[in-house]
Amino acid sequence: MNIGNYRLDSIETGRFALDGGAMFGVVPWVFWSKTNIPDERQRITLAARCLLIRGDGRTILVDTGNGLKWNDKLKDIYRLDNSRFVLEDSLAKAGVKPEEVTDVILTHLHFDHCGGSTKIVEGKLVPTFPNAMHYVQKAHWELSQNPSDRDRASFMKDDYMILHERGMLKFTDGDQEILPGISFVVCNGHTMAQQLPKISDGTTTLLFCCDLVPTTSHIPFPYIMGYDLRPLVTLEEKKRILPQAEKEGWILFLEHDAETTAVTLQKTEKGLIIKEKLVF
Repeated sequence: MNIGNYRLDSIETGRFALDGGAMFGVVPWVFWSKTNIPDERQRITLAARCLLIRGDGRTILVDTGNGLKWNDKLKDIYRLDNSRFVLEDSLAKAGVKPEEVTDVILTHLHFDHCGGSTKIVEGKLVPTFPNAMHYVQKAHWELSQNPSDRDRASFMKDDYMILHERGMLKFTDGDQEILPGISFVVCNGHTMAQQLPKISDGTTTLLFCCDLVPTTSHIPFPYIMGYDLRPLVTLEEKKRILPQAEKEGWILFLEHDAETTAVTLQKTEKGLIIKEKLVF
């Protein structure tokens, strides 16, 4: 897919699983389980899908997936599966080497979004993208340094502290344009200062939905994750952003849907539904 001067490619990094009840909050099992079949431990399959953006001399990666630094216990808990997809392999298929990545946009610092930013080489922790500047909202960085008991398990310092120590982390602040045609929509429901990249040329717009709308099942307004720190804020953000996306024909890129890469929306009497599914 091309938007303006940029070429956009979906990058698969693997599959994992989280508790279905936690993924859908107050929505009863009888509803979400119809389209998200849980395993014997009530976990549903999720993608850790990234977005590659190339153009104007930049090679930009949005999020980095779970990474490979996991011990056996955590692999079992999260049912991590890299049998089909690995971040660096998927980038290689797209013709990109890790050292060629110039920028990494981290939507936020939860492990399933920035785990692939570092790796273990010969027993040492190193940046996966040694020549890239990594971007995260300043307010979210501050949260990561002192998380609450509720979200502490989502932050794993090996994923990002070395980037800060080596001067490879740059703080952003609010809904700003970071590069020509690439700006942020900042949301605070799921976590403080989650930055959703929006790529637009004035005609075509793509929004990287991250954890605002992790899967197609989360398009209805009440379908909000139990993981969200401020679910009522998420509700207001969805009510503000999704109708605009439908009205203006935005493409919504889905980071966690195991089957669907992106969608456009259509307004009906019963609410917003999928108009078209896109693959790229």
